[in-house]
Amino acid sequence: MAAEFLTQWPMWVSLLAVLVTILLYMFDRWSMEIVSAGVIAALLLIFSLPGAVGTDGEPITSANLLAGFGNPALITIMALLIVGQGLFQTGALEGPTKALLSSYGKRPVSTLLMTFLSVFAISAFTNNTPVVIMFLPIMSSIAMRMKTSPSLLMMPLSFVSILAGMTTLIGTSTNLLAADALRRIDGIRLDFFEQTSMGLVLAAIGMVYILVMARFLLPDRGTFAEEIVPSGKQFVAQIEVTPNHFLLGKRPVAGMFPDLKDMTVRMIQRGERAILPPFEDFELQMGDLVIVAATRQSLSDLLASKPGMLQQIWRGDGNSEAVDTDVPPLSLVEAVVAPGSRMAGRTVELIGFRRLTSAVVLGIQRRSRMIRAKLGEIRLEAGDTLLLCGPDDAFQSLRASRDVILLEWSQKEIPITARGHAARLIAIAMVLAAALGVTSILIASVLAAVAMILLRCLNTRQAGRALDLKIYLVIAAALAMGTALEQTGAASLIANLVVSAAAPYGQLAVLSAIFLAVAILTNILSNAATAVLFAPVALEAAHASNADPLPYILAIIYAANCSFASPIAYQTNMLVMAPGHYRFSDFIKFGGPLLLVIWAAFTVLAPWRFDL
Repeated sequence: MAAEFLTQWPMWVSLLAVLVTILLYMFDRWSMEIVSAGVIAALLLIFSLPGAVGTDGEPITSANLLAGFGNPALITIMALLIVGQGLFQTGALEGPTKALLSSYGKRPVSTLLMTFLSVFAISAFTNNTPVVIMFLPIMSSIAMRMKTSPSLLMMPLSFVSILAGMTTLIGTSTNLLAADALRRIDGIRLDFFEQTSMGLVLAAIGMVYILVMARFLLPDRGTFAEEIVPSGKQFVAQIEVTPNHFLLGKRPVAGMFPDLKDMTVRMIQRGERAILPPFEDFELQMGDLVIVAATRQSLSDLLASKPGMLQQIWRGDGNSEAVDTDVPPLSLVEAVVAPGSRMAGRTVELIGFRRLTSAVVLGIQRRSRMIRAKLGEIRLEAGDTLLLCGPDDAFQSLRASRDVILLEWSQKEIPITARGHAARLIAIAMVLAAALGVTSILIASVLAAVAMILLRCLNTRQAGRALDLKIYLVIAAALAMGTALEQTGAASLIANLVVSAAAPYGQLAVLSAIFLAVAILTNILSNAATAVLFAPVALEAAHASNADPLPYILAIIYAANCSFASPIAYQTNMLVMAPGHYRFSDFIKFGGPLLLVIWAAFTVLAPWRFDL
């Protein structure tokens, strides 16, 4: 016995490594990147030792363990992150987002429910990863309108898309892998809607759980930036009416200018004359300076929709229509005039801010009062917040400045919505190509990512920033652990123990035990690996008891889709982790009970569905 234990030491060490890694993820003492890199290093060291071989007697090489870094699923996720960044940078989803948000104001509950039902319906017939990518900014905007944290919506978004995967044969690749095992071993083909009836019931139960328990079990966790930088601050900004300007010849309607959405015009400077509201029988002329009070978001939206105006401000010329492709990507950032600053008491024009810093002052915000004056004539005071526009390198020198305190967490690139149509077409083409089987989601996503860069929806630097190191390392580590468990026989051992322990209690007990084991392991291994591993074991259990193999293979399919209790269980969980500001333990707290609810529901419904 001891000798057998010693010869199987790679299996026990692999199990220990996985257990320790999961505990470290849960305790959140070290970052997930460090833990992930640590387990990869530990596995490389373990399997470099003499006698560290798999069940087939072959050594488990470093190439096997590191294969996850080139895994098609991981490459797909990275490509989809670039596609999502392209959609964001171009504001391609602003139209659907605004439509939903306008509907939210009138029917908030029904709009939110319709959004989740749309995610469910689309995810049932296509890969759910791009669906989640496309709905992430919509959920963020709804959370902002609800004045709540995105953490209350992001995990439900991922879970609803996963539940939809239970309902059709093409819902996830996992379903196809299990169906292929049934065809290969028993010669039975699974119908397209074979799993739909019970899958819909399980999904409905899961969605009721999400609806009821989200408010109790999900964290209400805001971002650091939201805590420090209020989104409703009003800045004083000015817009110069130049030749071919979008405001040229425009008249006010009921004292407001419709082209300046969410902005209050406080004054119009025409030569030496200052014109104050109310504005009646007035027409804007070339050379007018329009002084507005606006939030940072409304200014950003205006500049994003008028790329010529943005580049006019940057170049300092009078042409608001010319689009210079050599202008670098521009960002907005806030900076506070420091106490004792040499800028205090001086105007922006007198300081020569553009010449000194290579950044342009777009607006000024003063907490004590709202200013009504030309931007260049406002004398700065300590504590004033400046809204600056410029490229990244313009803010590098400001970090060391003693005159202004740069609020680096407030930096955000201005999206150029002129290429929004191209970004939308690329994303739609990607989804259709994958959904209709024209090509795999891997090829479709990589082609879409390259197209985003070639068509200048985003640049290479923005694309590089979209590649999240945490996602890359965590998924690669999960695949390395899955390889170790599979090749050392640890996963097979667990599967056989589950079936043999439940067999004396009848067919329903075996089905329930298989479901629970697969549901737990799918949160540790990948769902595809778990389905491939357990499908033959489940079919063998069906043959041994002379039972119909259909309930067993459907149990594998439903359970392998229960990727709720871990962010590493499924790629959509990883996608929502950063926007939702989640920790590893949040998935266990909210997703763990959901896994158990689906397992209990399957156990109760199985006798009805399969006539046991």
